[in-house]
Amino acid sequence: MAKELEFNDSARKALERGVDALANAVKVTLGPKGRNVVIDKKWGAPTITNDGVTIAREIELEDSYENLGAQLAKEVATKTNDVAGDGTTTATVLAQAMVREGLRNVTAGAAPAGLKRGMDKAVEAVSARLLETARDVDGKDEIASVASLSAQDKEIGATIAEAFDKVGKDGVITVEESSTAATELEFTEGMQFDKGYISPYFVSDPERMEAVLEDAYILINQGKISAIADVLPVLEKVVQSGKPLLIIAEDIDGEALSTLVVNKIRGTFNVVAVKAPGFGDRRKAMLQDMAVLTGAQVISEEVGLKLDQADLTVLGQARRVVVTKDNTTIIDGSGDASEVDGRVNQIKAEIERTDSDWDREKLQERLAKLAGGVCVIKVGAHTEVELKEKKHRIEDAISATRAAIEEGIVAGGGSALIQAVKVIDTLGLEGDEKVGAAIVQKAAAEPLRWIAENAGLQGYVAVAKVSELEPGMGLNAATGEYEDLVKAGVIDPVKVTRSALRNAASIASMVLTTDTLVVDKKEEEHDAAGHSHGGHGHSH
Repeated sequence: MAKELEFNDSARKALERGVDALANAVKVTLGPKGRNVVIDKKWGAPTITNDGVTIAREIELEDSYENLGAQLAKEVATKTNDVAGDGTTTATVLAQAMVREGLRNVTAGAAPAGLKRGMDKAVEAVSARLLETARDVDGKDEIASVASLSAQDKEIGATIAEAFDKVGKDGVITVEESSTAATELEFTEGMQFDKGYISPYFVSDPERMEAVLEDAYILINQGKISAIADVLPVLEKVVQSGKPLLIIAEDIDGEALSTLVVNKIRGTFNVVAVKAPGFGDRRKAMLQDMAVLTGAQVISEEVGLKLDQADLTVLGQARRVVVTKDNTTIIDGSGDASEVDGRVNQIKAEIERTDSDWDREKLQERLAKLAGGVCVIKVGAHTEVELKEKKHRIEDAISATRAAIEEGIVAGGGSALIQAVKVIDTLGLEGDEKVGAAIVQKAAAEPLRWIAENAGLQGYVAVAKVSELEPGMGLNAATGEYEDLVKAGVIDPVKVTRSALRNAASIASMVLTTDTLVVDKKEEEHDAAGHSHGGHGHSH
């Protein structure tokens, strides 16, 4: 495939146009008065959302060079979303401002490497300053206000606070669609571990990329499964019972895996295979936890149980199993309650005895999984479109709340950033590094500016005012007042603000230090094909 190349200034300008296209689409959603974006779907109802990362994921530009810029900006949003679960729009707006400021300086003759060093030093200093000013989240009310702010809905905030209250900060909270219009909370005994499906062919819900098994059998095998002959006897019994099956094993490969996948695709039976979590002794212990929870027996040669001799009696059962790319959640295992309690007490005793912090942390994780249970928020709405949008908001709010519990909160509304960047003046940087740090300082005002603009206020006026206020004070865009934001419940998890800043600077410094773009040469479209694309010519 022939390539096309673009160099130097025009390369960077193309990247900037791409970043701008994506950021301009996203930044209208910032703040309490942010607007929505409607995204056309090839099939089904269009999606209405004000979540930065959802919008970013949908954007592809026609011009290949500009598209590279848009994809880089998309990376800022997705990375921030992965780490903190929120702040994706803030990150995109920061990246846009840093790219714009940075390129102006590169064009004026600044050395990109020096700018990058200055930006990195500034980000480190501001990040540390944000952590110093953060305060811990305590009590249900503060958790509720973090969640309400992220979801832009008081009721959802209260529901999420209730969920965290039930499962604790390490507990598992999942979001499901409800068949009614009401949103409610359900608490179930369940456990989640960080291994997902071995093959994406096991997925049963392609839109959410997850496999869901209702009323499933669970087979727990300590060793590897390669030969299909070992699993056949028990598989045949499961197929006869008509129930789906979750297989947890050290690994599943070879003909065993391919046979399961083929049968799953053909619809012979519903099966999902996942690898066992952890390593060594901890893996054994976690498999035993699962066995107790689901009423299964761990199949292992150590206890004289062989896979090819297994029948339905050694399988566990659960009301529901949800498997994603990275996680498996087992809800309502049918294990004996007294055995589960016994296991919990055994882990508690081990926690008392151990003197290694690492062991204690891992034991506490296991305890949370066994005793903590799973909270399910069932989202209700009147229409499919509203349901999707609401579910999205709730998932974001849960991530933001978890981030707040982890690292604490700072004043929201973009004000914490503006106040934290003052620390840059104390770094005593010189030359290009000083210019690089100034880029970060200038960009830090953008989120607040757009929060104000979207609320119909003067952005630059708001920025000037907030930068003179005491830390913790800022603009409450919902009311237009300048006040103590933490008291008013306008707060951001500090982890969200730090991730946004970090990821934005990382991508911006990449763009600044880029000199060449390489893209595939566009195929000439034939006339016949031209007509069918006619309608999309003006899609941007």
